[in-house]
Amino acid sequence: MGFELGPRRGVFIDISSERQEKPLAAEELKHFEQLDLMYRSLCAMLYNYVPMSGHPGGSISSGRFVAGVLFDSLDYDVADPDREDADIVSYAAGHKTLGLYALWALRNEVTRIGCPELLPKGEKHQLRLEDLLGFRRNPLTRTPLFLKFKAKPLDGHPTPATPFLRLSTGASGVGVAASLGLAFGAMDFYGAGGPRVHIVEGEGGMTPGRVGEAMAAAGTACLKNAILHVDWNQASIDADRVCRDGDVPGEYVQWNPVEFALLHDWNAILVPDGMDFGQILAAQQKALAIRNEQPTAIVYRTRKGWQYGVQGRASHGAGHGLCADGFFKAVAPFTEQAAARLPHCEGANQRCRAGGEPRVLEECFWEALTVIRGALEQNRPLVTALAQRVRDARRRLERRARTPRPQVPTVQAVFELAAKTAGRIPAELTLKPGQTATLRGELGRVLQHYNQASGGAVLTASADLYGSTSVNTIGKGFPEGWYNAATNPLARMLATGGICEDAMSGLLAGISYGAFIAALGHVAARLHAIGNQARQAIVKEPYKPFILVCAHAGVKTGEDGPTHADPQALQLLQGNFPLGTMITLTPWDPQEIWSLVSAALSKRPAVIAPFVTRPSEKVIDRQALGLAPATAAAGGVYLLRRAQGKRDGTLVLQGSDVGYAFVEQALPLLKKKGIDLDVYYVASAELFDLLPAAEKEKVYPEAAAQEAMGITGFTFPTMERWVCSGRGRRMTLHPFRGGHFLGSGPAQKVLEEAGLDGESQFRAILRYVAKT
Repeated sequence: MGFELGPRRGVFIDISSERQEKPLAAEELKHFEQLDLMYRSLCAMLYNYVPMSGHPGGSISSGRFVAGVLFDSLDYDVADPDREDADIVSYAAGHKTLGLYALWALRNEVTRIGCPELLPKGEKHQLRLEDLLGFRRNPLTRTPLFLKFKAKPLDGHPTPATPFLRLSTGASGVGVAASLGLAFGAMDFYGAGGPRVHIVEGEGGMTPGRVGEAMAAAGTACLKNAILHVDWNQASIDADRVCRDGDVPGEYVQWNPVEFALLHDWNAILVPDGMDFGQILAAQQKALAIRNEQPTAIVYRTRKGWQYGVQGRASHGAGHGLCADGFFKAVAPFTEQAAARLPHCEGANQRCRAGGEPRVLEECFWEALTVIRGALEQNRPLVTALAQRVRDARRRLERRARTPRPQVPTVQAVFELAAKTAGRIPAELTLKPGQTATLRGELGRVLQHYNQASGGAVLTASADLYGSTSVNTIGKGFPEGWYNAATNPLARMLATGGICEDAMSGLLAGISYGAFIAALGHVAARLHAIGNQARQAIVKEPYKPFILVCAHAGVKTGEDGPTHADPQALQLLQGNFPLGTMITLTPWDPQEIWSLVSAALSKRPAVIAPFVTRPSEKVIDRQALGLAPATAAAGGVYLLRRAQGKRDGTLVLQGSDVGYAFVEQALPLLKKKGIDLDVYYVASAELFDLLPAAEKEKVYPEAAAQEAMGITGFTFPTMERWVCSGRGRRMTLHPFRGGHFLGSGPAQKVLEEAGLDGESQFRAILRYVAKT
């Protein structure tokens, strides 16, 4: 008995079996071949003159189909790289960046020579041939030509510091997920005719789990504006047979990219000869003509390192040695056609291997780049034809006249509201003393308030835990059910492949996200922050916040045991991002949520990570207990309770679990004992760090840090900056103080096991004030 997949909305097409007109006339095909010869030669030069740096093999095998996208099917305006209604090329395969830079520079040269009126104003919006001198160079580089031409330092993997790029990619699997996030955003903003997102990846880059998760989400949501271009060359770093190929088992996986796409309900177009421009352009045109609602994968059978002389896995991150015979043989078809010679660098070879003379190698590199420039300047028919295609791309975009859909959300409304109301809690969100609430529930209500105010700017996802994490509240007031671009486009809740935190954080970088454990979102959050910061090289604009909700924080998630009650996640994020890119929030009282979220939004970091807990808590009458108001949390660190008489010491609290245990249990015992402390609470280390130095010293003096002991529901390193003396650190309580992961059970029992319950806090404070 055979087996077939059940019904699919996506279709399979073998482009070699399609009966259609040739997409290129003979002269046009000649132009594409000439362009590819220059491109492959430029890739070889980049690896040669920036020795042993980059990935030539995959850059070469993908170059022909990316050239097809740039010069035939992409609707964009080369004069305006930031145009929001334009189609996007996103390199999920970050290791192909050598090829990206080469092709971008060739396009810029074509524009400069053939249609200079379209050249972007300002060199920061271009990637020039001169900028290739900055390939994998640090911004502090001081070689003469790098400085003379003001070359851009080009990162080893793509970032938005490069014109036309929207994302930082490179970490395994994140590129596909984040690129599909772009497609989600474009579809949600523009509707059915939204910009297409062309994603470049290889079959090896499809093996990480988060890629399957992301593709499942896109197929389920009918994300028809996503087109995945797969460089199926069968070679990774260690394998030359990544996938099963017919009857031959794969060394890594037993699917091929066509099967993988069809499994997730994508259209799949097979290009049996991915080095044939006729098949390539026919497939790309076919993808644009498919009229169903599904995303499309075009799978090109290619050869890694084609015509380079080093092929397969050997060409992944390696190639010919500096000025080796193999290099000159690889570029010979180009140099012979251009009647030119490249510098040999024999003298530089020895000096550079000794690390002594990068200046000489830079001069040789620039001389080689001028050969490329000269060849283009002398080939007017080629430049004229390609320049016309650049003009045509702009005309197609203009004809599309894309406009935002009716009732489009207004993201700016979120930040305007945050700036106006951070110190004032809206009446409908005010909690009364004595009622019960959860931190996660209040976070849901706060974000739902912002969602309503912005007309739906907060898209939300969770790992099959919408109710458990309370992020289902965020979508209330909008259509019920899951977002689907075809059938339910106004819903604000996303079904991201099921229990799929990895893909979720990639997909929704830049969009509010309801998660489970922060560790699973760390990589995507880091790349999102890198991308936002890199973007500043082109335009100074506020970051686009991504909210990573850590929704089962703290040891009081005890019933689920140590795999879920994780105190480590805060340490992963806090202090591990450049100032201003990440803001963590650690409220203890649900009343603090509005002020903290609003303060964080008003600062516009790249990532906001609120740590909220599962259990219901009684809302405290802070005024009756002599505690600071909840709005004080907006400063990040605040004096929760000032000593009423003679101060016996300083205590620093962090975490809702220990905060409630202190206020409800330890504080009454201390009062009965006559012990009076200055008690500080850390609600956000980063909001505190963003205060002026004088204000920080006023709020939390250095003398207090030298005296304090701490109690935290997170790991000990998160307290080290607040507790600076050796004695204070020895006295500090934290979940791993007993030297083991905590067990399971009711929240109170787990707190007792950790020594963080109110009675244990009281005894520890007695030892601290005894000063022995």
